[in-house]
Parts: sequence; C-alpha cells; structure tokens
Amino acid sequence: MLKIGHRGAKGYVAENTLASFAKAIELKVDAVELDVHLSSDGEIMVIHDATVNRTTTETGFVSDFSASELKKLGIPTLEQVLLFLNRRCVINIEIKEATATPKVLQLIEKWVTEQHWKYNQFQISSFNWEALSMVSKINSKIAIGVLAEASIEKALAFAIQIKAHSINPYFKLLNSENVNLIHSNGFKIYTWTVNTPEDLIFVKSLIVDGIISDFPDRI
Repeated sequence: MLKIGHRGAKGYVAENTLASFAKAIELKVDAVELDVHLSSDGEIMVIHDATVNRTTTETGFVSDFSASELKKLGIPTLEQVLLFLNRRCVINIEIKEATATPKVLQLIEKWVTEQHWKYNQFQISSFNWEALSMVSKINSKIAIGVLAEASIEKALAFAIQIKAHSINPYFKLLNSENVNLIHSNGFKIYTWTVNTPEDLIFVKSLIVDGIISDFPDRI
C-alpha cells in the first residue's frame, strides 16, 4: 500500500511548499500529491487554490501574478519541486485547470528525456476530465488518476474510456463492493484524504492500493 503525502505533509508543514515536501520525504512517503496552476507568464506553480488568499499574505488570482512574484510569496514552481525531490518519490500532479495540461506534459517530457526520470515516477490526476482526456491522447505513457468525489460509477466508466491507471476517490465513497468492482476492472485505488486513526483502519480494511493523507506517517 502506497503512503502518499497530501500536498507534501500538510498536517505538519504549510501545504505545497518545499518545506512540506521535505517533511514528506523525512516521513518516508512513496509519493507526494501536489496541485498546479499557471502564473501570468505561463509557469507551472504548485498551489491548490485559484487564488493566493488562503496560503499567502497577498490576495488575488494566481494567474494575475508572475512566477517571480509568486516565488517571493513562498509558492514554488513545479520545476523547483522536481529538482528538490530528485526522484526520491513518485509525484502525483493534480491539474486544477485544463489550460495547464500541455505545459505539465511538456515538463514531464523534458524531465524524462533530459533529467533521466521515468514516466512511472509521475501520475497526473484531476477532477477535470477534459485535462485527463488530453493527457490520454497526447502521452499514454503517463499514469492517469481519475479523481472522484461524487460517483464511483461515473469515474470508473470514464477511467475505462481513457485507459486510466487508477481511480482516486474520496474515502467516504468506498465500500467493499465498489473496491472489488474497481479492482476487477484493473484499476488501482488511491484514496484521499484519510487522516484519523479510525478512518485509516476502515480504509486499510478495504485493501486499497494507496492512501493520501495529511499525516503520511500514520498510514
């Protein structure tokens, strides 16, 4: 079962920061999950929200700031995170808006060809099915995770359509029947965001393939 740090190790250190990814590595994660948006000058920035309001001292949309301005606010670029992690774990990149997809694919291609990473050191996940369709069409070597927070059945049908690698569902959607259904269709299950001891016991009893947690050391 993979131990996946949510936005690094969000339960311990400010999310989606280099310090949070450092903590996740210290806690011996197999993978980290992170989120990306584009800056005004087209750089891939690692931040969950469409605005900087919640996680920085500034306010406004990520897309209204340049990469250099965002870096000053403590928001790293995806390239900085890859350099820092240096193949020490798998990177699950959650694309928030489909417009970022071509840039993310270009960057992965660059790191595979120039930095000697392997495709299996990346996964792209999203709630945005347009983004995942684009990944499937452009580069079928990259593992795709279909995020689900409402319907396992719809996510499964779409995963079959695009030949995804995994279904990444909200853990409260899971039960033994749909876990068996997903597995019988050949997909992995990486579930989120599981934090309490009781919830971890429940999810582990279902025999999922990976757990995304703010506290990856609890897995």
